[in-house]
Amino acid sequence: MLEEVERWLRTRSWSVTDRPLATVLAAKRASGSTVSVVLPALNEEETVGDIVSVIRRDLMRQAPLVDEVVVVDSGSTDRTSRVAAAAGARVVHRDAILPRIPAVPGKGEVLWRSLLVTHGDVVCFVDADLRDFSSDFVTGIVGPLLTDPGVQLVKAMYDRPLAGAAGQGGRVTELMARPLLNMHWPRLAGFVQPLGGEYAARRSLLERLPFPVGYGVELGMLVDALHLVGLDALAQVDVGERKHRHQDGQALGRMAAAIYRTAQLRLARGHLIRPALTQFERGEDGFEPRTYSVDTEERPPMTEIAEYAARRVA
Repeated sequence: MLEEVERWLRTRSWSVTDRPLATVLAAKRASGSTVSVVLPALNEEETVGDIVSVIRRDLMRQAPLVDEVVVVDSGSTDRTSRVAAAAGARVVHRDAILPRIPAVPGKGEVLWRSLLVTHGDVVCFVDADLRDFSSDFVTGIVGPLLTDPGVQLVKAMYDRPLAGAAGQGGRVTELMARPLLNMHWPRLAGFVQPLGGEYAARRSLLERLPFPVGYGVELGMLVDALHLVGLDALAQVDVGERKHRHQDGQALGRMAAAIYRTAQLRLARGHLIRPALTQFERGEDGFEPRTYSVDTEERPPMTEIAEYAARRVA
């Protein structure tokens, strides 16, 4: 590990207990900053309501840390929108945001569009499939941004159990993202959960970043933020344990392909020879190929979008 990364781990890796809620609240009052929490959601009726309820109870009613909770529905066919609204979130459908640009499927697409319907100086992203959710996830990653003006982006780090075994989650991280980062961007090798969906950043940074439309958004954001603001502006906070819905191996393969594509573009800014991934499933006549397209689109920095610029002027 690079000496710079070893130093970064000592000075930019914290625990949620390092900043008590009272300290974070005092820093928020002193700075006058506002905080938005965004939950990208696709068919998460079982969990999204509990997450919204905990945030509203702990960080809006009991302690005024969060100013708005917005759920961006990315085309759910279940009761996600109704459950989230009943819990107190403002729910916006992906397709209703910036309709001039037709939406495409993908998590990064939803995160990018969320900048147009939120107003916080600090934007905190939380996946909508978390179980046994604790508001420490939000307090932990927002805290450094409110208490340290030099910090621009904060990732949550945590244990990820799989089938009851501790530390066995994060298979795409270990098999794809971590090797890529260590080999090509070794200054980012200290991130425990580089693909984790819980992170917060200053709006002033997010609006300058391109957003891969799919699962490559987290890796792309880390790499681009490193080049834009430097390693010392990035941090991570230990928030304990993350329980969520795990995807099957084939879905993870598609995720890995999207992440590799994101890395490839940042390494060469070239084009993909074949932007597709073929996987196999056993059928009646043996193994049958299934070919999926790999996300090849990225959204530009939000500062280049006329509607966003007009909103800021207004």
